Amino acid sequence: MALVNTALYEAMEQGDHGALDRLWLDSAETEVSCVHPGWPVLRGRGEVLRSYALIMANTDYIQFFLTDVEVSVLADTALVTCTENILSGAPAEEEGQLGPLVGQLVVATNVFRRTDDGWKVWSHHGSPVLAERDDEGPEGPEDDDRLMPG
Repeated sequence: MALVNTALYEAMEQGDHGALDRLWLDSAETEVSCVHPGWPVLRGRGEVLRSYALIMANTDYIQFFLTDVEVSVLADTALVTCTENILSGAPAEEEGQLGPLVGQLVVATNVFRRTDDGWKVWSHHGSPVLAERDDEGPEGPEDDDRLMPG
């Protein structure tokens, strides 16, 4: 299952829209969904695959380092959670050069369905990890009266 999950990210890194098309569930009975960080919910294969095409067309370079990968399988459904450590490149200012690299952390949940053709992505949800402020530890803001009832 972890290999199927990794294939999703490898397809993005390689800009392989055909591989993404083959990885996503194609079923008249089940609608796929996708939430990219900062995007609304996308429903249906057409919308989801278009979103990946847009991302790939506007990203010169992207690499995913997956950490905290957890896999759960129950019958014909699998749930994979992970942290996407993303390194991406903005468009270059000069031809032949790589644009500035930007790092981002995203926590993701990927849901897969088992089909006759193997495991297929049913849903992807990615949420950005916000950077900690100086007054925050791993548990959140310390003694913030705005968050705690009196």
